[in-house]
Amino acid sequence: MTIKVSGLRVAKRLDEVGFSDIVQIRNKVMALRSAGEQVHSLHGGEPYFETPEPIKYAAMRALVENHTHYAASSGIAHLRLALTAKLITKNKILTTPTQVIVTVGGSQALYGAFQSVLDPGDDALVFSPYWTPIADLIRGCQSRALLVPTSTARRNGIAATLAQFATPQTRCIYYNTPQNPSGVVFTRAEAEEVAAFAIERDLIIVADEAYEDLVYDGTHFSIASLPGMAERTITCFTFSKTYGMTGWRGGYAVAPEPFITALRKIVLYSTNGVPTFVQHAMLQALHTPDSEIAYRLEEYRKRRDLLVAGLNSVGLDCETPAGAFYAFPNAERIHKNSRTAAEILLEKAHIATIPGSVFGAQGEGHLRFGYAISIAEIEACVDALKAFLK
Repeated sequence: MTIKVSGLRVAKRLDEVGFSDIVQIRNKVMALRSAGEQVHSLHGGEPYFETPEPIKYAAMRALVENHTHYAASSGIAHLRLALTAKLITKNKILTTPTQVIVTVGGSQALYGAFQSVLDPGDDALVFSPYWTPIADLIRGCQSRALLVPTSTARRNGIAATLAQFATPQTRCIYYNTPQNPSGVVFTRAEAEEVAAFAIERDLIIVADEAYEDLVYDGTHFSIASLPGMAERTITCFTFSKTYGMTGWRGGYAVAPEPFITALRKIVLYSTNGVPTFVQHAMLQALHTPDSEIAYRLEEYRKRRDLLVAGLNSVGLDCETPAGAFYAFPNAERIHKNSRTAAEILLEKAHIATIPGSVFGAQGEGHLRFGYAISIAEIEACVDALKAFLK
């Protein structure tokens, strides 16, 4: 008897693509709150402040003025021109509006970057621990993520460590600075090492600069600004973190040919662009005074210092992160398995964190605490930790 295999199945390229563990934890937090329980929420990645009023009013004005029709799928001209000016002056990336594309958040930019670069069977070097969706974005290309321990690379040499993990099938390097979840900020010298390795091996860089404005120690440096790198780098940005616009889904990428054409195809045939009124809000966001961004950075610094001091005071050893808005302490005092440690903290102390293992094997033994919340909430969390770990 012949057994017929059903055609009612999803595409095989999705077989190894999972769902975010962070979303699952968020759902547990919501369930606890629905049951009337108080939860200290340090699992999230949203800014502590609401979208500023001028940005919201720009969107409202755009709606009233009927900017509700189709726009160019790559982005409205005024926005791409403003983004080009920002990239040249702030990031030192010499580019033109034809090399800039507006995307549905930084996530679509990253999705498009990997889809533009990776073929089935290719490998991508990923500094680890890494932002959790990255491995799934790579798997969705039927490619493989090769995890490069960031701490080892910084200790033993970036190029030497990359060489240790690279294969003949390696096609690109995912380069994130400041890093989520560790808060590591790569220096210019380290960027130069990555760049030299990429040029030597003829690799492409997918640069993720979501937290470019959240650097406390050192300075942010765009790898695409180095000699010989603009032509082999796709740099991805988001409006979410700097401007408190997580739900607006505004992002952008800058890339040379042939990658920018590939990105245009992906955006065209997936979302056909970003909502027009959202783009007008993004344009307004770019006019935010530097002093306002600097003020928020100092507010984050206060939160960072308060949380890190609290974690260390209860025996959860934590290095001070140089960027982003996460602390990544060793949590083995609670349990050696980070998933178990996160479950214990949530169930016993009602503190929501993210287990380090979801950020790659190099994150095991750690928990990610997000400090993009109010100072009062951080103080309450530290008090709960002290009561639980006394």
